Amino acid sequence: MSGVDFQPYKRATVLRRLRRRMALHRIDRLDAYASLLRTSSDEAQLLHRDLLIRVTRFFRDPDSFETLRTVVFPEITRERGADSPIRIWVSGCASGEEAYSVAISLLDFLGDRASAVPIQIFATDVSDAAIDHARNGLYPAAIENDVPADLLRRFFTRSDGSYRVAKAVRDVCVFARQDLTRDPPFSHLDLVLCRNVLIYMTPPLQRRLLGLFHYALNPTGFLVLGHAETVGPHADLFRIAHKRNRVYVKKSIAAPPPPRFAIEAPAAPAAPARLPRSRAAQRPDSIQGDADRILLARYAPAGVIVDADFQIVHFRGQTGPYLEPPPGEPSLAVLKMARDGLFAGLRSALQAARKTLQPVRREGIRVKTDGSWREVTVDVTPLSSREPPHFLVTFEEAGSAAPASGASAAQPRPAEGAADAPLDERRVAKLQEEIAASRDYLQSIIQELEAANEELQSANEEILSSNEELQSTNEELDTAKEELQSTNEELSTVNEELQARNAELSRVNSDLVNLLASVEIAIVIVASDLRIRRFTPMAERVLNLIPSDIGRSIAHIKPNIDCPDLERLIGDVIERVTPQEREVQDHQGAWYSLRIRPYKSLDNRIEGAVLSLFDVDAAKRHEQYAQTVVETVREPIALLDRELRVRIVNDAFCEAFGMRREDLEGHLLFDMEEPLFAAPALRDALAERALRGERVEDLEIALPPRGGAPRTLLVNARRIDATPTRLAPAVLLAVEDVSARGSRR
Repeated sequence: MSGVDFQPYKRATVLRRLRRRMALHRIDRLDAYASLLRTSSDEAQLLHRDLLIRVTRFFRDPDSFETLRTVVFPEITRERGADSPIRIWVSGCASGEEAYSVAISLLDFLGDRASAVPIQIFATDVSDAAIDHARNGLYPAAIENDVPADLLRRFFTRSDGSYRVAKAVRDVCVFARQDLTRDPPFSHLDLVLCRNVLIYMTPPLQRRLLGLFHYALNPTGFLVLGHAETVGPHADLFRIAHKRNRVYVKKSIAAPPPPRFAIEAPAAPAAPARLPRSRAAQRPDSIQGDADRILLARYAPAGVIVDADFQIVHFRGQTGPYLEPPPGEPSLAVLKMARDGLFAGLRSALQAARKTLQPVRREGIRVKTDGSWREVTVDVTPLSSREPPHFLVTFEEAGSAAPASGASAAQPRPAEGAADAPLDERRVAKLQEEIAASRDYLQSIIQELEAANEELQSANEEILSSNEELQSTNEELDTAKEELQSTNEELSTVNEELQARNAELSRVNSDLVNLLASVEIAIVIVASDLRIRRFTPMAERVLNLIPSDIGRSIAHIKPNIDCPDLERLIGDVIERVTPQEREVQDHQGAWYSLRIRPYKSLDNRIEGAVLSLFDVDAAKRHEQYAQTVVETVREPIALLDRELRVRIVNDAFCEAFGMRREDLEGHLLFDMEEPLFAAPALRDALAERALRGERVEDLEIALPPRGGAPRTLLVNARRIDATPTRLAPAVLLAVEDVSARGSRR
């Protein structure tokens, strides 16, 4: 098995590839296909290869490589020396084309400096076969369509109709098998390319891999993704360097998410004994730092550090009198945590500091804490060392707290004897009432703005959700595009193979057509359903066929021969796989030898029959002539074939041995129960002498008595050689009974 866990891969993609394999095997149910996988390691390997969709070529998306030359390479090659190598990771490199393309582009960009700057390109893939192919560095001549001519000439060598990557390029590339879902990454990288890999992963795995890439990159390293891929929810880890070609730069964040690897941790060693620190280790600056921290904690004002979005990233001191957790969902937005009365002044100070990047101070802000109002001074100081900017917000008491009771605390009113108070006091009270009213009005406006802001936030979240759905759809479309391209490449390969096979079949067909056209024998090939498939030109005349009869059943043809049971004979041959042979005449009286044999395919299946008709008219007429001659001779004469089977006998031969003609003709001579035929001398004379061309003359054979006196037979035999009218040699046997004459020696 491959050892690759495909569970984190997108379910739709995995199912599509599964269904493709199931369709090839004509399997409808997943459980049936699972059974096949358990019993067939070959099918498991083929499925593994199908799931790893390898769609790649040299300089794929040329615009992206141009962006590397103009945006990325100038940054990662700046101030590089022999002790500072350029480290690049090409993840999901497939068969190596992309890794070699990056190496060629970088070497071409560096030019003469290439020999002075060390380059390390790590190319990884989960497929061992792909890695082996990449290490070999041998590619077909078709790469001429993808690689510019000047780069092809400089960075490739021609090898037996293919191209091999030059050694200078192969030396900077290191290929290794790696499973992104479980293996640790490389580190201290200047550039990570992971194009069209994340589209096959589920969102949780995508987020994890983006965190892994962030961990692997140098502080100013670059990340390049595919056109359908984005950093998505990890926008806090990367900023956009080139939007259209998906080039990102690593952000330096305070606490990056630690990557998690599927590696079993070794057993923890025993904790070393803690050694007492020597006096030399207790440095004066450490003591001074401890003292500073104590003084800051005791006397420094309370405060927080916020980022550019006014999100709290650090608390300093006791901020409880000024900030409190808001109701509802937890939030670290400092403005949402501001206590009553603090919001307006704090927001004003923060916005002014963010706009001017200068310290801002707000005094006399009244804050309600534990039922009491107190005046607070708020200082907002930009931290110039941070990018993007951060701000230190401190809260300092401006006076003692005054007790507050209900509404009277928030809106001080004159006492019941205000009418008798001095005029100045009444004016102060009036102004306080106006201020309280203005504060209430302002508070209502703020609440309305907050409500509107929450609605906008909700709308923004919906837009983000829709954007994620569109992104997911885009990834699915890009995945489908990759699969279609992979299928198209497979179909192109299959098409080339089919074209080669078709050319071969065309040659074989041409050979067969020319062979059939040149054969002076009537041959007809029929299928299992007795439909005519092919026939020779001679068959057109003998069987009364025309070219349009191809595809018709031979039962619908009226052949030019007398064979009414032809259809039955063909059926018997196909069913019983037994050849048939008989002699037939055409309507003009010419004789043919009809032979029907089964048609066998390469895998030994019976797929029809082959009919052949040999012209034996001359031989037949010669045989009839011989029959006539033999019949006119008074002595016993028989004509034997080369197997010593009786072909023709005359009446004298039948009378001499007391046998019927049908018991003799067509039977082997030595299989018949006749003393002469069993005589060893006769067998030797015919088989060893006559068939070899030696004449047998006056061979005298004495036979035991058969119901009377003993008999003496005189045997003569000679071979008759084959001629154009006789297809095989024959033996002429003559027998004479000389018992009455006595023995002749």
